[in-house]
Amino acid sequence: MMEASRVYFADMRVETGSSLLKKLQRLLKAAGIDTIDFDRKFTAIKMHFGEPGNLAFLRPNFAKVVADTVREKGGIPFLTDCNVLYVGRRTHAIDHLAVAEENGFNSASCHCPVIIADGLKGTDEALVPLSGTTYVKEAKIGRALMDADIVISLTHFKGHEATGFGGALKNLGMGGGSRAGKMEQHCSGKPVVDAALCRGCGACARACGQERAIRFDAAHKAGIDHDFCVGCGRCIGACNFHAVSNPNNAALDELCMKVAEYAKAVVQNRPCFHISIVMQVSPFCDCYAGNDAAIIPDVGMFASFDPVALDAACADACNRQPVLPQSLLADALAGHEDHHDHFTNVSPETNWRLTLEHAERIGIGTQQYELITVK
Repeated sequence: MMEASRVYFADMRVETGSSLLKKLQRLLKAAGIDTIDFDRKFTAIKMHFGEPGNLAFLRPNFAKVVADTVREKGGIPFLTDCNVLYVGRRTHAIDHLAVAEENGFNSASCHCPVIIADGLKGTDEALVPLSGTTYVKEAKIGRALMDADIVISLTHFKGHEATGFGGALKNLGMGGGSRAGKMEQHCSGKPVVDAALCRGCGACARACGQERAIRFDAAHKAGIDHDFCVGCGRCIGACNFHAVSNPNNAALDELCMKVAEYAKAVVQNRPCFHISIVMQVSPFCDCYAGNDAAIIPDVGMFASFDPVALDAACADACNRQPVLPQSLLADALAGHEDHHDHFTNVSPETNWRLTLEHAERIGIGTQQYELITVK
């Protein structure tokens, strides 16, 4: 068994005269970020700038704290993400940068520039060879992310309709993939609609980013055209009636393992540090234009050199929280089986543990952690 990794935690309470941002600074220093040699090193701060309309993404204030910490140590920080697979306003760098600006991420607010890692059209990628992996032998990662000397993941920890939750590994693996890399991770299966369960409400079509992927028949039952579907799974999360599912039971499991393998491509062979903010824990990804209500109370801020231990600690902390009433999680529990796991209750077909198990198996880190509280 591997030695437990240290994960540092600070809750959301602050004394008069202090702030969460000052507390985050203390957390980063306690977790050892100062031990990294940042001097003249390009430092990628990998995060999510939020889909237009979504308000659950991390505020740029958190990014500024991280960027300032890097700059104080002589580093050259930049905020970065890759373009998305589905149709929307983050499919190419010009719109993506405009979205980041609208949501408050710019050089003035964050004290560092914003760079879209896979270029103008999502095709500027580095081919990263992998060994010891099951599915991916050469990952396609956004070039600017791979050109960085140091990587810091800054993650809004939340639920996810395909991987159970979105944590550090998801931020790095799926988020770090170019458009082709994202397609490679998603390609193991595409969803279908059970017409008997479909209510014709149109929620799946509204969530879908592909204009011609979901169509309705004369009875207003949805159907998915796999020639246009990219397999992102947003329709699965959007359906309140369990009418949309992936018929390939192994597809989501394979996705989880591919996410871990892509994360390995990003973190291997260079210094990395990981931060997760567990607040406004929405049931689905920040890629949704409208975030649903939080499913649990705010938990706190976590930091570690080990992204596997970090994700494990965040998931455990979330599952210790009570269910917020009038949330999707509360709805999921009403009259349904309790899986004794908040993320599984929201998205029963997912298996987030598989991501951590596979990440541990391929040498990214360990699920064993020692939690150290920072005041």
